[in-house]
This record gives sequence, structure tokens and C-alpha cells, in this order.
Amino acid sequence: MEKFAYYAATLFESLLAVFGIRTFLEEPRYAVVERLDRGVEVRAYKERLAVETDATSQGDREAFGRLFRYITGANRTGGLIAMTGPVETGGKLIAMTAPVEQGANGTMRFFLPRKVMEAGAPEPTEVGVRLVRVPPERIAVLRFSGSVGPERRSEQERLLSDVLAAAGRTYAGTPAFMGYDPPFTLPFLRRNEVAVQLAAPWAST
Repeated sequence: MEKFAYYAATLFESLLAVFGIRTFLEEPRYAVVERLDRGVEVRAYKERLAVETDATSQGDREAFGRLFRYITGANRTGGLIAMTGPVETGGKLIAMTAPVEQGANGTMRFFLPRKVMEAGAPEPTEVGVRLVRVPPERIAVLRFSGSVGPERRSEQERLLSDVLAAAGRTYAGTPAFMGYDPPFTLPFLRRNEVAVQLAAPWAST
């Protein structure tokens, strides 16, 4: 019965997602501490817990499958864990036409619900899947809609980089992509974001 309710809720959320409705999808909490040009937000995130795996592209189905299997029972307790948003991909990714930082190419992450983090997340049972704690950080984020391929993502990353350069801000690492919707969401209703971690102490240089 528990599994039936879980998958029924997941199906219901998927149907809503077609129209960009994310009412029941938990997201990591953050505070917008500054707004820059072109709608770029500087967000302060508290510590988060994520489940992560290596990925070769933003739309790596095998990577997504490993993470989905973790939240649907491929863990030490066999428990079900609610899906959250966004799905984050980051690192050096191979460009592929489809649709996050330790792998040879890149990573994909699901952030876990706060209750799971507080209770202690179960260890993954599948090879290549790991739990990672993301420390408090400030992230500069540029939000956009529409379909996302390698060229569109690169264009948005360049725009974010230009805005930060004009504001005299420096960032660490490579940009990450955060997707809040499945591929079947109507493109003009999708919430897409490119993000970079700001270099400490999070001040103008």
C-alpha cells in the first residue's frame, strides 16, 4: 500500500508538471540576499544533503535512473524517499542533445528532503551512488525558461558570467544546471537555472 501511494503521488505530480505546477515538490530553502543585472539572484543556502552519481550529460538517463532507484528503495533501509527539486548537473559535461562535481566528466544530484537529512539518510546500495553534504554557500543564479540544449545552456552560462564580471564578483568551479521540471513539461513553463558558487567571503573584489 505504501508503494502504491508513493507511485500514485509521483504520477499525480508528473501530470501537474506538464503545466509547470510544482506545488508538492520540496526545494532546498534559500534566502535571496542580493539582485544583480539581468535578473541574477545571489542566494544564501544552508547545509544540504544530496545523493549524487557521475554523469556524462545534462540528460544522462542512466545517471538519473541510478538516483531514482535510490529514492525508490535502492538504499540500506529499502525506504521510499520523496522526489525534490531541482535536479542538478554540474562539472565538465560532454555536450549531448537531450533534457551535479566529482566525476571525470560531471555529476548529477538529487537533493534530499529536510526530514530525511535530519533523521539520517540511508546509505545507497548501488555502486556509483553516494551521499554528499553540501556546506552553506552563496550561489549566483540566472533563471530562464524554454528547452535546454548545450548551446542554450552555454549561452546562459556566458550571460551569468558577464553579469558577475560587471558586478566585480568572482566565482569558484564550473557552472551547474538546475532543472525543476521533467522533459515533458511545456517548454515555456519550464524553470531552468544556471548557477555558480560565489568565492568567499561573498563580497565584491
